[in-house]
Amino acid sequence: MTETLAPSERRDWLRLARTGGVGPVLFHELIRRHGEPARALAALPALAERAGRVADIPSEAAIEAELAAGAALGAHLLCACERACPQALAALDPPPPVLWTRGDVAQLQRPLIALVGARVASAAGQRFARGLAAELGAAGYGVVSGMARGIDGAAHEGALASGTVAVLGGGVDDIYPHEHGELYRQIIAQGCVVAEHPPGRKAQARDFPRRNRVIAGLARAVVVVEAELRSGSLITARLAGEMGRDVLAVPGSPLDPRARGTNDLIRQGAAICEGADDVLRALETFGGFRAPDQPVFQEAESEADARLVARIAELLSPTPVSRDELIRATRAPAGAVAAALVELAVAGKAELLPGGMAAMA
Repeated sequence: MTETLAPSERRDWLRLARTGGVGPVLFHELIRRHGEPARALAALPALAERAGRVADIPSEAAIEAELAAGAALGAHLLCACERACPQALAALDPPPPVLWTRGDVAQLQRPLIALVGARVASAAGQRFARGLAAELGAAGYGVVSGMARGIDGAAHEGALASGTVAVLGGGVDDIYPHEHGELYRQIIAQGCVVAEHPPGRKAQARDFPRRNRVIAGLARAVVVVEAELRSGSLITARLAGEMGRDVLAVPGSPLDPRARGTNDLIRQGAAICEGADDVLRALETFGGFRAPDQPVFQEAESEADARLVARIAELLSPTPVSRDELIRATRAPAGAVAAALVELAVAGKAELLPGGMAAMA
């Protein structure tokens, strides 16, 4: 961690994060491999050229335009290596490289509980979410959700007085749904709005799993109030469980389709939530977030060996495999395998996944 990046480092960090085909995993691998964003940007054209591609690096003017758009909104850019970045996200594998925020950034450092659920929620479910959010606020916790219709909106409303965080799927100024315009303004005034994407970007369907990952990552626990069996809220709950967060679900009538997802979560081992006391009990054993202890910028590692790159490309398949398995199969040093995977990812031939996994792209 560093206190804050210098302006030139911040521009390079953002430029690498916005490079086409560079997701969070590849971003952090490039930083680890090349030591700093300027060196990674300098190396990308040659890496792409070896694969017969052209590196899709945004121009410096495009990055300046994004920074200016954020400044015009009064938004603040957080880079993953900076101390102001929430410790909860720094502990993720990998953390989002950048976040745009509007409102009180200090809300991100508070202990947060995620409340999520159905968009087409029942009146009873919305009342429960609103009341639970208020109770958690009175107990000293902030509430994080996705500002969607239904349960999300009710949770934000209940937590306005004590502080709430809204994670958006588009840019930090993308108000969706449109009827939440006033709620959005209230959250900025009394809480914080967060987004991974540049200002001005409208959310697309593929953006919401990443948004859900940030919601789960920020939270110490996730409470699902109502959800059908095929629901984005269940994705948030699954991600939270994979991250070691507590998952709770509100039981409901088997006659209501909106209770099938929550009842199934309980069947799978989620704790029952009937009020704030259940959430607080679940948090009694919370051990805190532990971010990896490593320097921000390091010395660049050696180049990948072409034969090793070809061998690893042969070993990859659509089924994810761990880096350790590739090391065992090739008998190559860990650093060399990591370098080869980076080259394959830049070439569009490999997909780097969280948890040290990789698959054929």
